[in-house]
Amino acid sequence: MTAQEPPSPPSSGRSPGQTGKPLPPLVIGLAGGIASGKSAAARLLAGDGGVVIDADALAHEVLAEPETAAFVSQTFGPEALDAEGRPDRAVLAQRVFREPQLRAALEAFTHPRIRARIRASLEDARAAGTPRIVLDVPLLFENDREHQLVAECDRLVFVAVEREERERRARETRGWGPGELARREAAQLPLSEKEARADHVLHNDGTLAELAHQVHQLLESLRPR
Repeated sequence: MTAQEPPSPPSSGRSPGQTGKPLPPLVIGLAGGIASGKSAAARLLAGDGGVVIDADALAHEVLAEPETAAFVSQTFGPEALDAEGRPDRAVLAQRVFREPQLRAALEAFTHPRIRARIRASLEDARAAGTPRIVLDVPLLFENDREHQLVAECDRLVFVAVEREERERRARETRGWGPGELARREAAQLPLSEKEARADHVLHNDGTLAELAHQVHQLLESLRPR
C-alpha cells in the first residue's frame, strides 16, 4: 500500500437528531486477517474527533507492567525477558504458537488485564461524547465469550486483503518467513467466517487513498438522513 494523502473522512458518522440532542457514539468493531492494514482502516474510520481503541497497544502496556515480567520469567523462564527485564514479544510469540499450554497460561494472565483496559477506554470515550469509537481488537470474535465486545458494536467491518498480498506485507514489514502467517492464523477463526459476520467489507489491496475513499463512502452511508 503506497503512502498517498487520503481524502478526509466525514467528521462524524452521526449527526444530532431532530431534537438537537447529540446521538450516542457510533461503535465500530474491526476484523480482518494478519497484515490486512486494520490499523490504517481504524484511523480512517475514527476520523477527526474519533477514537481508536487499539488492543495491541493496550497489550503492550500490560506487558510493560512489573507483575507481567515476573509472571513471564516464572512461566517461560528468564530467557523470555529482554536485556531490560521486560517480556520479549518475539520470544513469546515463537513459544506460544509452538506450545499451546504456554499460550493458554499467558492469555489467562494478560487477557483479563487487557480486557479491563479496553472496557475502561470504551467507557471513557462514551462519557466524553466521542462521535465514533473503533475497536481494533485482533481476536474480536474469537474471545467474545470473555470480553463480550461484539454486542457493544453498532457495526462490524471486515478488512479484506488477498492472502498473497498479506504474506508479502508480513514478510517485508515483520520479517516473517514462509508459512508463518498461515501458522498463526490457523489458531484463529477462518477469515471467511469473520467476513460473513461483518456488516461491511473494506478491500485493502490497493492504495491508502483507495481505502480512504471506501471508508468515506461507508461513513456517508451510516449518516442518519
